[in-house]
Amino acid sequence: MGKIKKALITGITGQDGSYLSELLLKKNYKVYGIVRRVALEDETHRLWRIKHLLNKIEIKSASLESYASIVKIIQQVRPDEIYHLGAQSFVAYSFEDEFSTLNTNINGTHYILSAIKDFSPKTKFYFAGSSEMFGKVQKSRQDENTRFYPRSAYGISKVAGFELTRNYREAYNIFACTGILFNHESPRRGFEFVTRKISSSVAKIKHGKQNYLYLGNINAKRDWGHARDYVKAMWLMLQQKKPLDFVIGTGKMHSVKDFAKLAFSTAGLNYKKYIRFNKKLLRPAEVETLRANYNKANKLLKWKPTVKFNQLVKEMVLEDIKFFK
Repeated sequence: MGKIKKALITGITGQDGSYLSELLLKKNYKVYGIVRRVALEDETHRLWRIKHLLNKIEIKSASLESYASIVKIIQQVRPDEIYHLGAQSFVAYSFEDEFSTLNTNINGTHYILSAIKDFSPKTKFYFAGSSEMFGKVQKSRQDENTRFYPRSAYGISKVAGFELTRNYREAYNIFACTGILFNHESPRRGFEFVTRKISSSVAKIKHGKQNYLYLGNINAKRDWGHARDYVKAMWLMLQQKKPLDFVIGTGKMHSVKDFAKLAFSTAGLNYKKYIRFNKKLLRPAEVETLRANYNKANKLLKWKPTVKFNQLVKEMVLEDIKFFK
C-alpha cells in the first residue's frame, strides 16, 4: 500500500466540501477541514452537511482572514492537496457587503498560496473559480479562453483569486489550478440560493406551510449540474501531471422559470398559481445567461456530467418534501 494522501479542505461545511470529503474518504485520503470557531460553537446549525463524517475527518479551527492561523495548519498537516472552497459565495449578499466579500475571498486565497510557497511547496492547490467570473458573457458558450466580465463583488473576487493562482503557478512553480465551475446544486445547497429556495418552497407549499414563492428575474438562464459530479472534477484536476485550469459544466442551459416549473410539477402542482414577482430580488447588475463549453475537461480529465437537469430538480424537491414533513 502506498502512502496515505492528506487533503485539507477550506469550506468543508459547505455543499461542495461535504461531497468532496465523501469522495476523498472513499479514495482512502486522510481528510482535514478548516472551520471557523463560530461553526464549532454551533454544530447542529453549521455542520449539518458533514455531521455523518465527523468521526472520519479531522476539523481544524482557523480563519481565512488570519495568515498566521493558515500557516499553522499547513505546517501541522503538511497536506498533499489543498482544496480551497471557502468563500463568501452568495452573490446577492456580495452586493450588500462588497468589502467583506472582497477581503475574505481575495485575502484567503492569497494567504493559502503564500503559505504553500513558504512552508509546503510540494502541496497541490485547487482554487474554486466560478462561472460568475464570465458575468456579462462575451461568447454564447464559455471556455477557458473566454474573457472575464464579472458583474458582482463575488465575481470580481473570483477573478482576482484566479489571477493569484495563475501567478503563483507561473512565478513559483507551484502546482496550482482553478476549476471554473458553473452552477452546481444538490439537496445540500444553502437555502439562500435560488434553486434551494425553489425546492424548499415547493415542499412547504405542498405541506401547506407556505402560500407563494417570490422570485426576481425568472428568465435568467444557467448551466446547472449536480455538485457530486463537480467535486470529482476537482479531484481529477489535482491528479494531472501538470496544473491546468478547467471549465466544468453541462453545456446545457435552463431558465429559473424552467427550474420552478419542473419543481412544482414534481410535487403535482401548477407553478402558475404560486409564483409571485418581487423586484427587490433583482440584482443591480444582472447576469442573463451562462453556459459552459467543457470540451477540455472531457478530453484531458475524461470528465463528463452524469446527472441530468430533470434528475437534479426532482432529487432536490423530493428530499425537501421529506425534510419539511
